[in-house]
Amino acid sequence: MKLKKRSLLAVLAVAQLAAAYPASADASVPDDKSGTVTQEVYEQTATTKSAETKGISQTSQTSQTDAASTETVTGEVTEEQDGTTDPAAGGTGGEQEPTVPGEAQDNQNDPNNPNNPNNQTSAGGKELILYFNSTKMIQDGVTYNAPQPMQVKKGISYVPIRALVDRVGFKVSYDKKTKETVITKGSNELRFKTNSSKYTVNGVSKNMKGTSYQTNGTFMVPLTAITQALEIPYSVDNAGKRVIMNLQTKPVAKFTVGPKEILAGQTTVTYTTEVENAQGEIINERWEGRQDIFDTPGEYTITYAVQDSTGTWSDPYSVKITVVQPNQPPVAMFDTDKGEYKMGELVTIIDQSYDDIDKNEQLTYKWENKQYAYFTPGVHTIRLTVTDRKGLSSTYEHTIHITDETLYVEEDFNKLFIPEGEKFTFTGSVTSRDKINYEFYDEPSTLIRSNSPETVNSEGIVYRETASGDMRFMIHHVNNLNKNVKMYVVATNKNSTPVTLRQDFLGFAGPSPIATAAGKKSVLNYFQSMQDGSKQMSVTLAPGEQKLVMTELSEVRMKQGHVISLYSDMYSDLPIQFDVIMIDEKSDPLKVLPELPILNRDGVHNRGTYPDSTRVIRYSELVGADPQRLVLGDNMDDPNLQGTDPMVGDTTSNTGNFGVLYKITLDRVAPNTLISFNPRGGKYSGYAMVNGTITPIYSLGQVSPGEQAVLYRTGDYEQQVDIILTAAPGSNLPVNLLFTQMPELKQ
Repeated sequence: MKLKKRSLLAVLAVAQLAAAYPASADASVPDDKSGTVTQEVYEQTATTKSAETKGISQTSQTSQTDAASTETVTGEVTEEQDGTTDPAAGGTGGEQEPTVPGEAQDNQNDPNNPNNPNNQTSAGGKELILYFNSTKMIQDGVTYNAPQPMQVKKGISYVPIRALVDRVGFKVSYDKKTKETVITKGSNELRFKTNSSKYTVNGVSKNMKGTSYQTNGTFMVPLTAITQALEIPYSVDNAGKRVIMNLQTKPVAKFTVGPKEILAGQTTVTYTTEVENAQGEIINERWEGRQDIFDTPGEYTITYAVQDSTGTWSDPYSVKITVVQPNQPPVAMFDTDKGEYKMGELVTIIDQSYDDIDKNEQLTYKWENKQYAYFTPGVHTIRLTVTDRKGLSSTYEHTIHITDETLYVEEDFNKLFIPEGEKFTFTGSVTSRDKINYEFYDEPSTLIRSNSPETVNSEGIVYRETASGDMRFMIHHVNNLNKNVKMYVVATNKNSTPVTLRQDFLGFAGPSPIATAAGKKSVLNYFQSMQDGSKQMSVTLAPGEQKLVMTELSEVRMKQGHVISLYSDMYSDLPIQFDVIMIDEKSDPLKVLPELPILNRDGVHNRGTYPDSTRVIRYSELVGADPQRLVLGDNMDDPNLQGTDPMVGDTTSNTGNFGVLYKITLDRVAPNTLISFNPRGGKYSGYAMVNGTITPIYSLGQVSPGEQAVLYRTGDYEQQVDIILTAAPGSNLPVNLLFTQMPELKQ
C-alpha cells in the first residue's frame, strides 16, 4: 500500500508505552520461532464509527493519501544459488532474517487501487491507538490488524515493527549484507538485527532493554528502543489497556541567508527556504525582521515560520546576521615636525593615515618626493597615496619650505641620518680604504650546497650525500620542467640501529618568480628561527627507514620558472643519506626515488659538500676611527671552502662561500662609527644580524656596488659589535663591511 509519510518518532513511541502492561501477560506470549520466515501481511477493516472506537478522542476524521510523499518497498523474489530465498523478497527457505512486504501487498490499501476492498486511506491520521496483547490498531477511527499483538515479555513491550511502520508511512527495508532491518525517515535511520539487544541510530550503537526476535514469521522489537531514539510523544489511558500516540507533526522551517558578507545600504539579501515534515501544502508563512537591503550596520535577527494544510505552524526558526559598513577608502594623511627647514636638515614625517577596516601595516603606501632631507631651496610638495587591500585609495599632499641656509652637506647628512636598512650613494673610493687584516677559524659543520643544476630541466636527484654530526643545507633551484613540480629531501637510515635527526634552524622561501627575493627571504626566516627556536624538531629513523625532512620545502608546488631557497642547520648521531629531488607534483617521492637519475651539474653554479662551514672572525684592534673595510667572499682574505661533489667525486671550490655562516666579533668599534654594507661583485639583497637585531641590507630591494646600506651606528662610546652574515642565494659576492667616522652633530 502507498503510505503517507509520518513522523517516525510517533511510530516508535508505542513501544515504550507498552512496558506499562503487567508482566503476567508474558505467559501468553509464544516463544521465539525463527525457522521459516514469511512476509508480514495484515488485514484492515473499515470500522470508522464502530463500537470499538466509542470513548476514544479522535483528532482527525479523515486521512488523505499524498502519493508524492509515499515511500514503498518492492519485494521481488530472487532465487539464490544455495536454494534459499532472498528475505527481502518474501517467500520461504532456510533460516533467515525477517522479510519486508512487497509492492503488491502495500497496494491493497491504496484508495486508488481497485483491489483495496474497503477503499480506505492509510497513514494519514493524527492519532494512533494500540492495544496491549491485541493485534488491533485504530488510526483516526479506522481499525487495522497487525500480524502479531503488542506483546510483553519479561516486562518489556514488543511490537511488530512492520505493522507499526506501515501506519505512519516510513520506509522499511532489509540489508542482506548486514542482515539488518532498516527503518528510515528523512535523514534518520534505525537498524535492528534479530536476536540482538543492540541497534543503531544514525550509525551510533545503542543498547535496548530487550532482545529483538521473530515469532510466527513476524519481527518484534522493544518499543522503548524506538520511542527513546525518536522522542515520540504518547499517553496511556487510565485503564492501562491502550497506548495513544500523537502523530501530529509540526512542519520544520529553515532558511539560509546570502551572501556571506552583507554591506549596509548595498547588498541585496537572498533568502533560501527549506521545509520538512509538512503535511500537504504550505498555506502560510510568517517572517520577522526580513529586509531585502539593510540600511544600517549592526546585528539583526530574522525569524521564519510556516503553516501547513493541517493548520499547524512550525516553531519559529531564527538566523542572526551581521550587516557591516561598506568598505571606505583609506584616509591618506601625514604631517611634518616643522613647516620650514634648512638644506640638509632632517625632515621628520608623522604618518596619520588610517582605514576603516585594514591596519596601517596592511595598507600600501606610495610616496612621491619624500626625502630625509632636501638640498635645494624652495617649496617642496610631498605626496602620499594610500591603498587598502580591496583597491580603494586616497591621496594627500603636504608642502614644506626649504631655506637657502645649509645645515649639512648631503654626504654628511647620509652618514648621520639615513636609517638602518636603508641605503645611500657611495662617495669616495672603496678600494682606497685600509683592509682589516683579520684572522679566522672554522667550526665543524658540513655544508651540503645543492645549487647545480640551478635551473632544473628534468625530474631527478639534484643532490645526494651521506653525512652526520652538524650539517647545514643550502638548497636553491629553479623549475624549468614545463609543469608543476615539488621538491623533497628524503632521509634514509642505512645503519643497523635507529638514528635521530635533529633540526635546529630552518629558513625557507618561495616558490617565487624572483630568485633574489626568494634568497633574501630564506635568510630572513633562517635568522628568525635562530632567535625564536620555532623550527626546532627531531625525527627518529628505524634501520632501513626513509622519511621526508625539511618538509616546508614540499608544502607548495613550484610552477614553471619559480624558485625555492632553503637554509637549514641539522644534526644526526649517525650517518644518514640525503636525497634532494625535484619531481612531478603528483608523484610519491618515496616510491619514485629508486628510479630517479642523478642530474648533471650545469657548469656555472656550484654544488658540493664542504666541511667546517661556520667561519668565526674575531678582531680585537680598534675599528672605525679611520675609514676601513672588511672583505668577505673574495677567496683571498676570505678563502673559499674546499670540498667534493659526491655524485661525481670531483674536488670543488665553494665560490663566494655561499652557505657559510659568518660569526664576526669586533671587540672595539670606535665611538660615532657608521657600519655599512657595500657589495663589490654585483647587486646584493639579504639580511644581517647585528647585536642580535635582524637588519635588512636595504629594505626595499637590492644594493648596487656604488651604494652602501646602513647596518649600525655606535654611540658616543667605544663598544663591541657582533655581526652574523650568510650570503643570500641570488646575490653576488664579494662584499665589504665599511667602517666610517661620522661628522659631528649640529644643533
